[in-house]
Amino acid sequence: MDKKIRAPLYECLTAHEASRPVSFHVPGHRNGQAWRTDKEEQAIRHERFDRFGGILSIDVTEISATDDLHAPEYAIAEAQRLAANLFGADESMLLVGGSTAGNIAMILTVCEPGDLILVQRNVHKSVLNGLRLAGARAVFLQPAYETDEGTALVPPLDTVEQALQRYPEARAVMLSTPNYYGRAVMIRPYADLAHSYGIPLLVDEAHGAHYGLHEAFPASAISQGADVVVQSTHKTLPAMTMGAMLHVRERYIDLERLRDMLAVIQSSSPSFPIMASLDIARAMIEEEGPAFFEAGLRQAALFRVEMKKRNGRLVAASDGKKQDQSVSTTKTDVYGPKWNNDIRIDPLRVLLHDERGLVSGYELLRMLEAHGCWAEMADEHRVLLLFGPYVSDDETKRLLAACEAIEQVLESDDKEHDKGRVGSQRLESAQDEVEVDQMISEPILFTMDRVNRDTITTVTLPDSVGYISAETIIPYPPGIPLIYAGERIEQSVATRLARLAEMGAKCQGASDPTLRTIRVIQ
Repeated sequence: MDKKIRAPLYECLTAHEASRPVSFHVPGHRNGQAWRTDKEEQAIRHERFDRFGGILSIDVTEISATDDLHAPEYAIAEAQRLAANLFGADESMLLVGGSTAGNIAMILTVCEPGDLILVQRNVHKSVLNGLRLAGARAVFLQPAYETDEGTALVPPLDTVEQALQRYPEARAVMLSTPNYYGRAVMIRPYADLAHSYGIPLLVDEAHGAHYGLHEAFPASAISQGADVVVQSTHKTLPAMTMGAMLHVRERYIDLERLRDMLAVIQSSSPSFPIMASLDIARAMIEEEGPAFFEAGLRQAALFRVEMKKRNGRLVAASDGKKQDQSVSTTKTDVYGPKWNNDIRIDPLRVLLHDERGLVSGYELLRMLEAHGCWAEMADEHRVLLLFGPYVSDDETKRLLAACEAIEQVLESDDKEHDKGRVGSQRLESAQDEVEVDQMISEPILFTMDRVNRDTITTVTLPDSVGYISAETIIPYPPGIPLIYAGERIEQSVATRLARLAEMGAKCQGASDPTLRTIRVIQ
């Protein structure tokens, strides 16, 4: 007899629902009773919002029949234990605030005010907020860049080692992998290096919740020796938005403090439907195994193959190349290239771009949306398509039809698009300006202190060299902060900002969108 796969938290909630409870507690909808009425005017409301009302019967609070996320004893505790078994962690913790909650909690766990931590420069803004809350000092490490698409990876291993030698007081190393485009590197050498200094390796693996669950995927960071890893379960696995998990190995981590910090960061009234969706996602994967991902992998491979056969304007490949290895029919590489210059590529992510370079990714995204196909994101040159675990033949055919229609428009309208030619230069190519001695920043203190506005002034960009920046400027794409508030502005940074302004790049955090001026500390 096959082993029954359980989802204990979801089963606990449905059992409570089946008992037909009479509720005199929060939440105010009282197990969805607000949607169940015979009054005519409210019956109309029920019909309008019926889809939403259906989930409220399991949207409960911490009562004796359920459990408490911050002091789990049975259903939630078992759900977390089962998750740890599946993902290979000593402990796994459910998050209802997305990977944001995990990133902030792990930084607060390892850093006291004034402590120093080594951080990859191209990190999510939640990491910066975690540093502010911790009052930590951060030394930022410039990322490496993969050659095919120019996307930013983790810093080179020797850069991390040099930083550890320069700052032996560092309390942890924090990396972010895979990047948004599904490029990952081997984490094991970084974990071994951090451990040789007696400190933990923290990893933001938000885009890799599926890693390690199928032979076509890269190995997960936790399986490669990382100590705390956050995954956005909702991104690539079937959990609700804001559902995430924190996977931990306890040798280098104070688990008691980590739990305490999660209690500080997360709501005292966490969403039971979100937690149940995490439990269900784990149960589905455990029940189906690697077969859970076969449909998505098959459709992503089919899409790349069909686009290559067409040999049209649009190129669709895992690695951005026209000659994608994924067109092979052998079982070992049907899912796409496994390693490319030591970079592992996620076969569920497909990059789509105009081979002639005449149409930007943003414009291509709008054209896809006009055909009812909504992509994950776009940048200056390409669109990123994310194939989830379940994708049907009909959905892939619809995407192919949209691409064919777009190609017809492009072929008939080349002159108009040529006026706004994008060209082949990548924003990320500016990394060539980063000198070796700038791979490792000076320590930057993050605080929650109020800024004295009297100390801030605005100067022209050419005059800003040598000043301390009063703002964090993030070119997007690729989303890598070029300068942080509190960091000294070098000539190479000012030069790159000027070039980005000339290209019309969009920058987050800049007080002057044109980048002609910048705010600095006097």
